[in-house]
Amino acid sequence: MSSKTKAWPFRKWLMLGLLALMLLLQYKLWLGRGGWQDLQHVRSRVDAQEAANAPMRERNARLAAEVRDLKTGLDAVEERARSDMGMVRADEQFFWVPGVSADDTPARQNPGLPAAASSAGEDS
Repeated sequence: MSSKTKAWPFRKWLMLGLLALMLLLQYKLWLGRGGWQDLQHVRSRVDAQEAANAPMRERNARLAAEVRDLKTGLDAVEERARSDMGMVRADEQFFWVPGVSADDTPARQNPGLPAAASSAGEDS
């Protein structure tokens, strides 16, 4: 029995040491650097940033679609040429009236004609 009584204080200190180690690890897990609280803080910051990025993603998608359309489709290029430079296709007729600027006339007088053919321009 004397060997059991000598081993008991050792086991008691071993159990207390392991319990203290477990409590220290739990503290670091919940409250320490990189623990649960930091994780919650980072998640809230990520959610806020995602909300701020959503409109930017939509804008980027629209711009990417416009770039793709300009690279592949001729309709977008034609639309830009008509509106920005006043260009006219070869199968259309363009009437220029001297003394009248495009700003003085209504935008569309005849809905059956294309916009460039119905408005007066200065380049011809």
